[in-house]
Amino acid sequence: MPSVLVSVEAGVATITLNRPGKLNALNPEMHQLLRAALERASDEPAIRAVLLTAAGRGFCTGQDLAERDVSAGAPAIDLSVSLGSHYNPLVRRMRALPKPIVCAVNGVAAGAGASIALACDLVIAARSASFIQSFSKIGLVPDAGGSYFLPRLVGNPRAMAEKLGAEQAAQWGLIWKVVDDAVLAEEARALCATLANGPTRGYGLLKQALYASAGNSLDAQLELERDLQREAGLTEDYREGVSAFKEKRQARFKGK
Repeated sequence: MPSVLVSVEAGVATITLNRPGKLNALNPEMHQLLRAALERASDEPAIRAVLLTAAGRGFCTGQDLAERDVSAGAPAIDLSVSLGSHYNPLVRRMRALPKPIVCAVNGVAAGAGASIALACDLVIAARSASFIQSFSKIGLVPDAGGSYFLPRLVGNPRAMAEKLGAEQAAQWGLIWKVVDDAVLAEEARALCATLANGPTRGYGLLKQALYASAGNSLDAQLELERDLQREAGLTEDYREGVSAFKEKRQARFKGK
């Protein structure tokens, strides 16, 4: 069974981490399959939203530490290699994907697993889920964007917290929404269905604007808004949206 499953239905690509016996800890094969899944989602016009979730009782516990030999006498491991080869490109692909990504966190999201969840555009978590910054417990610093996302979402003092339950994460603004475990899959699918029927190109431009704002001056952001709005205004979906508004009907977006 592949360690990452991909299915496409009604415009939604569902990407499922599938090493439940390992709490979906990441290894090179999973990174390869995730890269392929995201490239497919980016390239196929029929895919208009992405749902990232996981099998079993946990979302993802980050790097599979069992694959690293840290025994006495073993050569030192240069962790920058795996970050440069796998984790950093993965996070960049997710943030740059011109389509919305929803993450459904069904259990513990720890280490890089938490960072990957936060790299998604909208995060829905089961009430029993938790977000754990486990790096300091093994002498490391947050990676895969963890040190970037956390202080921007909750501020520096709260970013120091090592573990948050889903309800606290929602209250602090770390995630979008917390729901009862039994309805997580249903809620996530419903949100993705709504997004898949929306103005896909507009969503991609929206992501670009929001994610650039943290590093931009006001002047730079105003210029970016101008350029992105020009692009959005040339889409078929803009014409359809205005027509639907004038005609007092539901818009029928095509993602073009």
